[in-house]
Amino acid sequence: MQVADFGDVQLHYRVDGDPQGAPVVFANSLGTDLRLWDAVLPLLPDGLRILRFDKRGHGLSSAPPAPYSMGTLVRDAERLMDMLDMRDSLFVGLSIGGMIAQGLAVKRPDLIRALVLSNTAAKIGTPAIWRDRIAVVETAGIDALADAVMERWFSRAFRATPDLHLWRRMLVRQPADGYAGCSAAIAGTDFYTPTSGLRIPCLGIAGDADGSTPPDLVRETVDLIPGSQFRLMRGAGHLPCVEHPQAYADILSDFIAATGHLAPDH
Repeated sequence: MQVADFGDVQLHYRVDGDPQGAPVVFANSLGTDLRLWDAVLPLLPDGLRILRFDKRGHGLSSAPPAPYSMGTLVRDAERLMDMLDMRDSLFVGLSIGGMIAQGLAVKRPDLIRALVLSNTAAKIGTPAIWRDRIAVVETAGIDALADAVMERWFSRAFRATPDLHLWRRMLVRQPADGYAGCSAAIAGTDFYTPTSGLRIPCLGIAGDADGSTPPDLVRETVDLIPGSQFRLMRGAGHLPCVEHPQAYADILSDFIAATGHLAPDH
């Protein structure tokens, strides 16, 4: 187990693949840990150095008291990538991970050369919606939200499978401070203006059954970046990497190839 101690937070992370490979960074959604990407990683091309991490308040990372700001979450990713020398990375961010990706790409263009914005947006929900969710978590715990979250996360077909229970358990086992803290960060974020200034290769991925970030919202965000691409995954909710890992990996692999992120011999 690898942990980076930055004083105010301890971040659990994992590096897989080729130690000398082209850097790829994955950032998870609210309420999940780095296992979100387990099914996708083995399906990606060789020659990649892959970083995953649990953002603060999630997984095996520490959970400082809520609330958190998006600037803090961006700085956490920045410090980790600097520590591991992950410059010129292709950064894949899902949901809040995609918000972190946008903020980091604007702040540190040396760290990110290409962006995958999956099931995310420049602005997600309204402050009032997030305040209500935080209040529920603080009074009744994450379990009180869990069934509604599962409906937004997954298609009807996936919710009928036993695997649903694994993801529900992952959600409710996150620290309440972590869930509330990151919810506050989302509530305070509107990246429409900074994201519209980005000029790097960008791919948007959406699920047609996503109840958290519907396809039109994802498309609107990636359209802020000139030359961006957009892929809609059918029969998928908010976490298409879980429901359809092969299709998701194929989309990522095509983008990795199209951006020239891998050397030609791969």
